Amino acid sequence: MKELICIVCPKGCHLKVDENDNYSVTGNDCPRGAEYGKKELTAPTRMITSTVKVRGGLYSRCPVKTAAPIPKGLIFEAMKLLDNVELQAPVRVGDVVVEDICGTGIAFIAARNL
Repeated sequence: MKELICIVCPKGCHLKVDENDNYSVTGNDCPRGAEYGKKELTAPTRMITSTVKVRGGLYSRCPVKTAAPIPKGLIFEAMKLLDNVELQAPVRVGDVVVEDICGTGIAFIAARNL
């Protein structure tokens, strides 16, 4: 039995996930908590936020994020993709910065206009 704190909403339910019973979840106050508990133990994912260099903008760095959560095991590999990225202003929110992160089909996108 694994114990987790749900992060889907601010309530922070204390979940218990039984790996031996098809990942059944208890302690959740809503269905989203049950889905989170099962997913966290079977295929954990995370959103990534970071920054990249920008030339010709008001600021020298632009915040970026993944367009959707990526598998947790790919975080370090995905971050390395940003090391040599340099954008040219103007940059718009939602502009694709890196396409197809590590074969996931998910992109890094700009999170601010510059």
